[in-house]
Order: sequence, then structure tokens, then C-alpha cells
Amino acid sequence: MKVAVVGAGLMGSAAARHLAKAGTDVTLIGPAEPENKRTHQGNFGSHYDEGRITRHNALKPFWVEVSKASIARYGDIEAQSGISFFTEAGALMAGSDAWMGRVDAAALACGVESHALDAAALAQTFPFFSFSDGFCGAYERRMAGHVSPRRLVAAQQKAAEQHGAKRLGVEVSRVTDGVVVTADGLLEFDRVLVAAGGWTDPILGRPPTLDVYARTVALFEISEAEAARLAKMPSLVWEAPEDPYLLPPIRYPDGKMYVKLGGDPEDVRLDGTHAIGDWFRSGGNAEVRDLLEEMICDLMPSLDILGVSMDACVTSWTHDRLPEIRRLSDRVAVCTGGNGAGAKCSDELGRRGAALVLEEIGVSG
Repeated sequence: MKVAVVGAGLMGSAAARHLAKAGTDVTLIGPAEPENKRTHQGNFGSHYDEGRITRHNALKPFWVEVSKASIARYGDIEAQSGISFFTEAGALMAGSDAWMGRVDAAALACGVESHALDAAALAQTFPFFSFSDGFCGAYERRMAGHVSPRRLVAAQQKAAEQHGAKRLGVEVSRVTDGVVVTADGLLEFDRVLVAAGGWTDPILGRPPTLDVYARTVALFEISEAEAARLAKMPSLVWEAPEDPYLLPPIRYPDGKMYVKLGGDPEDVRLDGTHAIGDWFRSGGNAEVRDLLEEMICDLMPSLDILGVSMDACVTSWTHDRLPEIRRLSDRVAVCTGGNGAGAKCSDELGRRGAALVLEEIGVSG
């Protein structure tokens, strides 16, 4: 029984590892990261980055559950692949009593261990942040912080290959029943799992089902001394209309240290492959970058910024704001829809996609 996983990003690479570990004859199909995003004319992924928040706490119990399951396996994935991707920097969520009440309810339902901080404790523990009056917080000290999505994908793929998975680095334009259409020709499989993020709908040839939104992130370059000053800075999500998230200092491939902030003031939908590709090539929205700079200056007024840059990515949202993991036919299943929260819990989402395929072919996962 031959299985293809279409989409070599976070969920697809995880699914391939779980399928290979179960003894399945699996091929992971999808292109590598392009050398130059501004000139690349093919498909893109949103994992070409060094920082995504990882934490257990969330506003909905579902995301707590899948994050717990994924985080518990980080160590095994790192050990098996020899690739480190997780930094235990801690994670903080902060907001009003009502907003934090939702966080606390989800944490209680799922048994998350975190430390409650009132306004005074927030200011004392994290003096580099300046929150709105009345904000309180929930702080996870252990097994929380940030992951490198780029290295997480590399670790999943290496571990999958160690279990016998095959890797095919080509673009897929369409999946029809068990046939995968690539630039090199047609490939036929007994089962296909499509985990292609924002490219899922075009690859399946179906009407737009996912809401694919343009996202801009701002990268604030800081000095080594400033990074040392912020050594105890956690990853942060706080209550604001833009749904912002903040990463502590991370070293990027250019050797420099950056604090990363994301949070768009509006959802700009991208319809079709041309719109998605044009957005990635654009490098982001300068107006959003400037807004993010204002936000970080308000939140961290003492931050010594050497320079500001930006990048473009996308998030894929389902209508019920939960991942789409289901069968579409006897031979095709789908695993997509991270809903802006999929990086940290991608291993569990990929495992669930793999489990769907394993159930179809009668293999115990």
C-alpha cells in the first residue's frame, strides 16, 4: 500500500513521520524552501522562519489538547533527528480579567500548569513590558517558549526518512483521486493525504474552502548586549484587536538577533495561487510593519532597536476555526487549517492526519 503526503511543511512532514514510523510505504512530496522568495514563481510555505510561539495555554481547550500532545514529543523528535528546534524561554499570556478567564478555564479543563500573575506581579516579573492597566497574566515556565519552524520541519523529515519515508522535492499542481500531478509527470498512490496549507484548495481543485489571509511580521534588530538584557524575556500573546504575538530575541540565519512581532489589523483574503504567490513575493505590507513598530514601542518602551524589517507569510483558516482533518474520498484525505495556531501543535495535527490514513488501510498507529 503506497501513500503520498502532499505538502512538505509542518503538518505534512509530521504526518509523514508518523506514517513511516507505523511501517507505511510513504512518500512526502513538496518543494524545498526557495533560495530567493522575491523571484520564486512556484509554491511557498509559511515555515520559512526561525520563531513561532509554543505554549500549552490557549483560549480554546482543543488547542490546549493538541499542543500538550505535540510538546510532549518535542524531545523524541529532536533526539531521533539530531536537530534541535525548541527553546524553553517560557510563555506568557496577558490580558483583562475576562480574557484571562477564558485562558484559565481552558487550562483547568486540560490540566495545564501555569502561574497566575496579577498586575503588580506582571510588572515585577517582566519589567521590560508595559501592559495596559488592569492586565493580569498566566506564565508557563517549563516546556514553553518558541520553536524554529524551519528546523522543526527539517527534524520531522529527517526522522521520517530514518523510518523509511521517501522524499520527493517537486511541486504538486493537482491531486485527483489517487493521482498526484507534478511538474515531472503523474504519480499514482493508493492513498493521498493533502497537507498543503494555503495551497490546499487549488491542489484539490475545489472551490475556496479555506480563508487564506495575508500576514505581515516585523523583525526588530537588536544588539548582542540588548539580547543579553532580555535574556529572561518569554514568548508573549496579549489581548489586543490585532491578536498580536511577540517572540524574544532569536538569532536568524544572517547572524543577527531579532525580536519578532506579528499582528495584522485586518484580514486580507488571498484567493488563488497567483494572489498567494504575489503576496509572498511582496515581502509584506509596510503600513502593517509601521503599526507593529508603534505597538512594540508602546509595549517595550526601553527596547533599543537598531533596524526594522518585515516579511510576508499566510495563515489558513477554516470556517469553524478548527483544523480540517477528514476523508474526502476513498483514496484522498486532507489535513490542513492551522488557524494561526498550528506550528506549535503541528506534530499532533499531522499525527491525526496520519491516523486517518492508517485507519483506512488497516494499520495500527
